[in-house]
Amino acid sequence: MSPTLFTLYSTFLLGASGLALHRTHLLSALLCLEGMMLALYLAMSLWTKQLEITSYFPLPMFMLTFSACEASVGLSLMVATTRTHGTDHLKNLSLLQC
Repeated sequence: MSPTLFTLYSTFLLGASGLALHRTHLLSALLCLEGMMLALYLAMSLWTKQLEITSYFPLPMFMLTFSACEASVGLSLMVATTRTHGTDHLKNLSLLQC
């Protein structure tokens, strides 16, 4: 396994483990999701560079665009929940409560 692949795999797995294990704040969950998306973006851009097929070149830019949209929606949800609940702790947020 090349050092580049090892770095990308470990970055993605660190983000996934941070998302699974440290679920106290919404901001930390959003940061873990963003780290996972950036690792996928780098992996996809290296993959398209290795294949050198011109039809695959727009894929990393589409993924980066969707990642930016995901980050903006997540931050707007965090602001909305902080305004309504007063905190960004995930244990206080429940879909069963009105």
